[in-house]
This record gives sequence, structure tokens and C-alpha cells, in this order.
Amino acid sequence: MEDKKIKYTVEGFEKLKEEYDYLKNVRRQEVKVLLKEARSFGDLSENSEYDEARDQQAKVESRIAELEYLMKNAEIIDTDAVKNVVALGSTVIIEYADGTTKEYILVGSNEVDPLNGKISDRSPIGMAVIGHKKGDNVTIETPVGEKDVKIVDFFKTKN
Repeated sequence: MEDKKIKYTVEGFEKLKEEYDYLKNVRRQEVKVLLKEARSFGDLSENSEYDEARDQQAKVESRIAELEYLMKNAEIIDTDAVKNVVALGSTVIIEYADGTTKEYILVGSNEVDPLNGKISDRSPIGMAVIGHKKGDNVTIETPVGEKDVKIVDFFKTKN
């Protein structure tokens, strides 16, 4: 099975590395201490502290493995390379037909944070605006039909 590349902005990849470093160098050690303490309580068959520490250890190790996979298959997009069209890492302002405007930050699918305006390059809006310029009219394919929008402006997102 061939691994598929996962797109990240520089900021998104840095967050992955920070989480990985924290889990590997800090959290893993904390869980080892918890396990050692729990073992000291005696009989492991009825030791809920030991069971909880083992669960935490499994979660930490699982996430470390996941982060290693994500970093191994990461494709870091150079947001400085694309200046004249909307691209991954761009902040884009679009205007809907009713005159309302919305601002979105285009990020890789693993960096999505809708509450902070970060949408995926694979989302309907992301796919519609990537590669277009300021002033372009584009059509967004949504589950409830097409929406026509205008790209009011875009710029490289500041990290």
C-alpha cells in the first residue's frame, strides 16, 4: 500500500512536531512515573490506578505512532511560492450573492479548525477558490446546490 502525501502549511507541520516532541519527551515520562506508582500499590488485578495508567500509556503510544506516520507522509506547502493566485496557506475573503463577506484560511485537511476560520483545501469552498485571483467569480458546489461567490481579496496568511 502506497502512503498518500498529506498537505500541511509550515505552521500546521510545526504544531505536529511540537505535539510529537511533547508526547515523546514529556508525557511518555509522566506516564512511566504513574505506572511505577500504580505498581507500588500491590495486586495489579484489582488496581484501577494501574489500569488507568496503562490506558494512558496506550493512548500516548498510539498518538506518537500516528504523528510519526503523519510527519513521514507530510507534504509541506511553501506558501511563499504562490503569490498571484489563492493557494494553501492563503487567507481569502469571499462575497456571497446576498452581499455578505466571509474570511477563510485555507489549510491542509488535518489542520481544519472551523471555529477559527480554517477550512480545508478539499472543502467545497477550498476547492472552488484555489487557483483563482482577486475579482474572480467562482461557483461552490455544495450538498444543497451551487453558490456563486466573488473573491474579494486574498493574501498569504501570517504564521
